Amino acid sequence: MRHVPSLPFIPLRKACAALALLATATLLPACGAPAAPRAAADTAKAQCQAPCLRLIGDVVLDQRQVFGGTTIGGLSGVDYDAGRDTYILISDDRSAVDDARFYTARIRYTASTLDRPQFTAVTPLRNAAGQPYASSRRAQAGVAVPDPEAVRWLLDGTTFLWTSEGDFAHGFGPALHAARAVDGALLREYVLPAAFQPVKGAQVGSRTGPRDNATLEGLALSPDGRTAWLAMEGPWLQDGPRATPTSGGAPVRITAIDVLTGQALRQVAYQPDPVPHKSPMPGGYTTNGVSEILADGPDHLLVLERAYTLGVGNSVRLYRISVRPVAAPGHNTLDLQALAPGNHTPVAKTLVADFAHLGLQQLDNIEGMTWGPPLPSAAGGGRVLLFVSDDNFNPAQATQFIAAEYVEARATP
Repeated sequence: MRHVPSLPFIPLRKACAALALLATATLLPACGAPAAPRAAADTAKAQCQAPCLRLIGDVVLDQRQVFGGTTIGGLSGVDYDAGRDTYILISDDRSAVDDARFYTARIRYTASTLDRPQFTAVTPLRNAAGQPYASSRRAQAGVAVPDPEAVRWLLDGTTFLWTSEGDFAHGFGPALHAARAVDGALLREYVLPAAFQPVKGAQVGSRTGPRDNATLEGLALSPDGRTAWLAMEGPWLQDGPRATPTSGGAPVRITAIDVLTGQALRQVAYQPDPVPHKSPMPGGYTTNGVSEILADGPDHLLVLERAYTLGVGNSVRLYRISVRPVAAPGHNTLDLQALAPGNHTPVAKTLVADFAHLGLQQLDNIEGMTWGPPLPSAAGGGRVLLFVSDDNFNPAQATQFIAAEYVEARATP
């Protein structure tokens, strides 16, 4: 998603740093202590009573860094293939700066440091005709201008799934694609349920259908590779309003799709938080929604909520939910035309981490999340999450990589 504030973007990195220093000074047991010596890290783990994050490190790329003749930016999705030790990163550039594209990279970390990513290739995404996608200024008849947001390797490590938020201006809704890694060739465009498509005039009067620029922001793949989970960023129009500083708004829908057949299997309702901060500016822009999801075993998803407040900056929280089927009314919302109080049951969520307490000196627009290789056994062998931010090609923002150890819940004695 691209933030479109009503006033010019004002970064408050000093404020973010102050929050980080405050969290550090007060020694919040928020399972997110700053990178520390091994003994301190072990202490933080021992105090954790629920899933949490321990910061390993973060890296910020140089502004407008160039690789392969393209500007690195808009990184909205990331995934790791263990078999090839390769990360894939997708840019949400709508062929405006360079062709719509994805990168591959190698990223290394230890228990206390994150190295600068080493990009290895850049490849254009291709349409059904085998050509790079055109920009909105050169839109082709019958071809959507893509808005790539999320990416996941398929199990063969040579193909991947990617989502687009759609091209509402030209009548195209959100989409799920399969593509070939070697050349970006389009292998398949999934046929999503009709409810995913915008109703003509949805943004100028109709109150049915997905909201423009708030659709398929998140994508998760089950460990067996059979199920793709698609997360809307914001609620559908008929489901209710978006989050505000005083309300979490309406739930967003997360839908399971059979990767082989393309059939929609079931759907859960997820309730976002209210926007954490009010804008200090009259009428200042605020938003909160789901920016990414990730499978945590066969029955759980990690859900990344990313909020923005003009004059304050970004806020990020990570939650864990169960997607195990529940045979009770209101848990599967796939056949509900509209979500209304009393006709559905949002999934319960457990807070893993509030990024304001991780000890980061700055926090940008985090939109990508993946599991990386585990830490060496000598460092505890813990699982690691890697995050990446979308800088919107805005010089006031940054492309930020964050690595954090995922500390498992500790059984109560």
